Amino acid sequence: MALKNYIRERFFPHIWCPGCGHGIVLNALLHTADTLGLERSSLCMVSGIGCSARISGYVDFHSMHTMHGRALACATGLKLARPSLNVFVPMGDGDATAIGGNHFIHACRRNIDLTAIVLNNRIYGMTGGQFSPLSGRGIVATTAPYKNIDEPFDIVNLALGAGATFVARTTAFHVREIASLLKQAVQHKGISVLEVLVQCPTYFGRKNKEGGAVEMMELYRDHTAPLGSAKLAENPSLIPRGVFRSEERPEYCEEYAKVIARAKE
Repeated sequence: MALKNYIRERFFPHIWCPGCGHGIVLNALLHTADTLGLERSSLCMVSGIGCSARISGYVDFHSMHTMHGRALACATGLKLARPSLNVFVPMGDGDATAIGGNHFIHACRRNIDLTAIVLNNRIYGMTGGQFSPLSGRGIVATTAPYKNIDEPFDIVNLALGAGATFVARTTAFHVREIASLLKQAVQHKGISVLEVLVQCPTYFGRKNKEGGAVEMMELYRDHTAPLGSAKLAENPSLIPRGVFRSEERPEYCEEYAKVIARAKE
């Protein structure tokens, strides 16, 4: 199946800012669906709010644009009703760790079979460049003109601590790695959490003097390293990339079906 069969061409060109990393993630997602030969009728994209939520509008398969912060809650209900669907939930800083943070940790602990993609650009881009739970200390934002003092969440550690059975991280610079990790995430039986560090040159890059999209992607290239690599061993301050956990555990929909069967008995 050609990639164009997975998109709603009438909605292009997209509305993301020039240099935004979200389009790179959308491209990798489309390639993953095509590589795995997934039928459009078996796919559903569930989104909440923010720049990342626009992804659901560009894909030509089942999609749900839901309430602010409730994408994972709606995806959980959808998956319980239609367990055969391949469900993707793209989320930004807010949907994943602010208003949607409670849903995130409970989706992880339940181990429901869906793919949660956290597009971490460390800023609220759509609403004006406010700092988020992922921004980190010392960054400048419209709501932190004298630098932010909040400690950030670490998505990987948060997902691991909440019990997610597949947890991975990559960046918008590492295009083929995104597709590879997405493929593993889709094939994993249980909750899959993929964090993708994406650039926001419009707000984060400009306010924090990190340059444009190219310069920000070069930072991802230079300040990250694969898990187990000599580069990471030599410089532990680098951000690790790769698969942090991949393990089997009873999946929520299957366990819930057993509860229903016992009740009917």
